[in-house]
Amino acid sequence: VYQVFESVAKKYDVMNDSMTLGIHRVWKDILMHKMNPCPGTLLLDVAGGTGDIAFRFINYVRSVRQRQLQRKLRHNQNLSWQEIFESYQKDKFNSLGDSQVVVCDINREMLKVGKQKAQHLGYSEGLSWVLGNAEELPFDDDKFDVYTIAFGIRNVTRIDLALQEAYRVLKPGGRFLCLEFSHVSNPILSRLYDLYSFQVIPVLGEVIAGDWKSYQYLVESIRQFPPQEELKAMIEDAGFFKVDYENLNFGIVAIHSGFKL
Repeated sequence: VYQVFESVAKKYDVMNDSMTLGIHRVWKDILMHKMNPCPGTLLLDVAGGTGDIAFRFINYVRSVRQRQLQRKLRHNQNLSWQEIFESYQKDKFNSLGDSQVVVCDINREMLKVGKQKAQHLGYSEGLSWVLGNAEELPFDDDKFDVYTIAFGIRNVTRIDLALQEAYRVLKPGGRFLCLEFSHVSNPILSRLYDLYSFQVIPVLGEVIAGDWKSYQYLVESIRQFPPQEELKAMIEDAGFFKVDYENLNFGIVAIHSGFKL
């Protein structure tokens, strides 16, 4: 698995767009709206090497902070121009309201790609990168407000250990969110999806990344992954409460959510 992601790291974003026709971006946006983070949130994004979730988190929190500032200024009509200017300047230097996102990935190449993207896109504040294994996270107990893993949990060797680690590092009241390819219930759509997955995606992998085998593995890993209800039961077994899931695009992907109480 490590070698698969090492080999596809540089083409990972291009391939995600090709394989999902760009829809993976919408799925990640939905995940972020479901999280609805507020300023001050401490997020751990596991298997998030290329930074897609981290950058969305930063954008979302900045936007919430901006709306908060505008509301505050509207309610203080008597402020002078100087006071308004100083408020905006202060907000500019603390646009995340002490929010932090830690990206943790087992693969150096994926982290390298993520760091390069962050530099290119101008993300630095409130963002850190850590090399680490989802089954043995290098963090203290009860540390994070939210734990996310997007399109990563199916590549973990021991999913049960990864879920136990997610539970351990979350604060009481913290939230677990998992976005992952899942199982399509509609039989006709399922057959079409299989045809696309096994006949088209490996070809795209060969054409775009020069790597048939890695994309064949990615397709097979999706089919071997536990269905929605089974994953829900595994998350509950790890200790999480109020576990539920939302199917997107007829179950092609699902977002599972749970809380540490």
